[in-house]
Amino acid sequence: MIAVGLRERKKTETRAALSEAALRLALEKGVDNVRVDEIAEAAGVSPRTYNNYFPSREHAIVAGITASRAEAVASALRSRPAAEPLVESIIAAFAEQYREPPSEAVTLINSTPALREAYLDSTASMEPPIAEVIAERLGKSELGAEVLAAAVSAAARIGMQRWVDLRPSGLVVMTATSVEDHLREAISHLAPALT
Repeated sequence: MIAVGLRERKKTETRAALSEAALRLALEKGVDNVRVDEIAEAAGVSPRTYNNYFPSREHAIVAGITASRAEAVASALRSRPAAEPLVESIIAAFAEQYREPPSEAVTLINSTPALREAYLDSTASMEPPIAEVIAERLGKSELGAEVLAAAVSAAARIGMQRWVDLRPSGLVVMTATSVEDHLREAISHLAPALT
């Protein structure tokens, strides 16, 4: 049992080191000038180890921006009042974690279509903690909780896509409406299933 705990901790540390190195190098050199072997070297691991953690350099860079978001969402969700409607708790937890990232990270995300896509896909990392809370608060089966968590993740991704308005010309516009308002509108459509 202890070995599993140590192994998981080591995996978490390696993932964090890789994502921090990827973000740092991308900010220093630009996304297109960062190679996987450089990220691996900066994190002190082999390129093969890197490939066990991230499918692309963009996903590693995004992980540097969204680092501990899944745990933060889970913590925020669990700290919400039990009497609060679950949909409101989920909206508040997401909005808290998906406020606008630091300006240099926004510039980096906006300058690279693949990075933007990876950022939007980062909502999927929220599914396991949301499924746990849905199961606890609503008494749903594991499958039911996982399906609802996936729906929440999809709604959050769509809300974020509406916040980051990508024009056909390739121009990216951050809409005047806050990311929180976009998340609230998208996730609120799930309210009947989350009661």
